[in-house]
This record gives sequence, C-alpha cells and structure tokens, in this order.
Amino acid sequence: MSTTPAGRMPLLEHLREFRKRVVRSAVAIILFAGVGWYFYTEIITQLAKPVCDLALARESGSDSCGALYISGVLGPINLQIKIAILTGILLAAPIWLYQLWAFIAPALHRKEKRNSILFIIAATPFFSVGAYFGYTILPLAIRVLFGFTPDALNNLVRFDDYLDFVTRTMFFFGLGFELPVFLIALNLIGAISGRGILKPWRIWVFAITLFVAGFSPSPDPLSMIALALPLVGLYFLAGLIALANDRRRAKKASRATSP
Repeated sequence: MSTTPAGRMPLLEHLREFRKRVVRSAVAIILFAGVGWYFYTEIITQLAKPVCDLALARESGSDSCGALYISGVLGPINLQIKIAILTGILLAAPIWLYQLWAFIAPALHRKEKRNSILFIIAATPFFSVGAYFGYTILPLAIRVLFGFTPDALNNLVRFDDYLDFVTRTMFFFGLGFELPVFLIALNLIGAISGRGILKPWRIWVFAITLFVAGFSPSPDPLSMIALALPLVGLYFLAGLIALANDRRRAKKASRATSP
C-alpha cells in the first residue's frame, strides 16, 4: 500500500484499499453463512422459542406452531437465505471489524493502532452480550405486544416479519452495548478524557433515553427500560474506567518529567 511522504494515500489507492477490505469482509460473511445454512433448523427453532416450540410441534405432528406461519412459494427458501446471511454477519464479526480497523489504521499513529486492536478485541464480545441480552427479553416484549390483541381476533405473524423484529431487537441491543467500548477507545487514543465523558452525564442519559425511544424495535416501555438501564450503567462504567486511565497516564507523565 503506497503512501505519500506525508503519510497520505492517493485517492485511487484509497478506493482500491476500500474495495479489498469490503471483498474480504463479504467473502468471510458468505463462508460463515454456510454454517447458518447447514444449521438452519436448529437456529430457526431457537429463534422461534419466544413464540412457539418448533421442536415440540414437529414431534407432536402439529400442522402449525403458535401464531407463526410462512407464506408464498418462495417464502421458505427466502427465510433460509435470510437466516444464513444473518448468521454469517454475526459469526464473521471479528473479521469484518478487523477489516474496518485495517482500513483506517494507516491514519493512526503506532500507539493508536495498538489501542484500536484492543477495541476490535472488545467490540465483538460486547456486541454478542448485547445481542444475547436482547434475545432474553424477547419473550417479555412479545407477551406485552401480543397482549394488545383484541380477544375477538387472532394475531397471525409471518415468520419473515417476526424474524425482522427479532434481528432488529438483537442488533440494537448489540449496538447499544458497544457504547462503553467506543468511549474507552476514544479515551485510549486521547480524544476525550474521563472528565469529559462524565461531566455532561445528564445530556448522556437523555441521549441514551432518546436513542432507545427512537430506535428500539419494540414500543413497549418494559423493553425500552430493559435496554436504557444497562446502557446508562455501561456509560458510567466507561467514564470511571476512563478516569482511572487518565490518572495512570498523568502519573506516568509526571514520573517521566521528574528529575
């Protein structure tokens, strides 16, 4: 990868580098999508549990499973493709996160590159924990939302629509749990101090609440609170870790300047 003496990359080379990173990420997602395709039955059984037990329905020979159904000639194959792609994106997260880091790394100093590796290492488990947390509250959210159905009506849900709801919930919970990783990474590269993180705490709490209210896939207050409270807690935790890092950095600087 060629750069100018000032450390800048020509635009054409920049675009080639971007294409290379995108292609590698896409290949990784496609390869891991094969895992989702192979374990399609197990994955779809697990995702459907908040509404119905597909394994029990198959064992009992039932023609239906709760309120879920698939419609259309292409419905089954489209659903399997979607499950495979979503599985590929999740399992390949360490690879495409690394490709993202490798794309922006030339603009970072040596120390910032080292700290950004820590960001990549932490980002994947935090996203996974958030996504799993979102999955665990799905039964509560679905029970609350189904409770608004009038007694005289049946609520039948296309599995595609249900899968979109599940994946949006897991994605936004996973994305929300990246907040402390993002703040600590900014602190490690010196972009923001721990005091700068914690001082406007009222604004942060309001922004987190606004984010949850605006982007949460479920409008019920219980799932919103279930997402907002951990995010606020993680925000304060990130601020405290950043303060500790600032003190460590200050002590190191004072020792370096002292005779």
